[in-house]
Amino acid sequence: TKLLLPGRRILPAGPRTGLVVNLPEHRLYYYPKPRKGEQPVVITYPVSIGKMDWRTPLGDTHVIAKIKHPAWYPPESIRKEHAANGDPLPKVVGAGPDNPLGDFALRLAAGNGEYMIHGTNNPTAVGMAVTHGCIRMYPEDVAAVFALVPVGTPVRLINEPVKVAWVDGQLLLEAHPPVDEEGQSIEPDVQLLSQMLDQALGSNTAAINWDLARATLVAASGMPTLVGLAAEPDTPPAAASQAAAGGSQTSR
Repeated sequence: TKLLLPGRRILPAGPRTGLVVNLPEHRLYYYPKPRKGEQPVVITYPVSIGKMDWRTPLGDTHVIAKIKHPAWYPPESIRKEHAANGDPLPKVVGAGPDNPLGDFALRLAAGNGEYMIHGTNNPTAVGMAVTHGCIRMYPEDVAAVFALVPVGTPVRLINEPVKVAWVDGQLLLEAHPPVDEEGQSIEPDVQLLSQMLDQALGSNTAAINWDLARATLVAASGMPTLVGLAAEPDTPPAAASQAAAGGSQTSR
């Protein structure tokens, strides 16, 4: 079996502050505030997100609480689902090895506080759409995030299956399987791709391999792919290099 592991990633568009979770990518990005004189870095981890009918909400929110060894109070809707599947749940699942929240949780303001970024007692499911809307992380990853992220940290939950960036005069494209707001798989948006590439070009001159760009969109492998070269040696000033590479910190 041949495995392809990306050595770099394109950062999502938008503010590079706090936590950003890109749902199609199943990935969390953390932008710690740099101290004076420090270079900005990004730390990134894989996550699980909400499954169909239990979607992770989109939008801006923030961390309202940090909980070590959390108890789980499954909502009535989840208890009914488990009971229907022959797996009844108690009203409270205490901290310990049987708790699906793991050892650490960060509660978000979204949904009146019912959504969390938390660990797991089933690491094999990380990286998939399997939760009831929460964001699930590997135990060691959530421990690191728990130690780094203070209460009040802004969190952006986004749906960005296609990312574009200029890096050293190279135009890179990264595509992931697109889904709608309900979690349903949808066809790749070729028109959106064209708009994003045109916007990346701006007033600059570049050679773009449009066939390769469309093939990358359809393949949705998550691998940054070179699809264009700038005619000038300098990277377009509007790009501000979206790639997580070089001195950026990455994990998993």
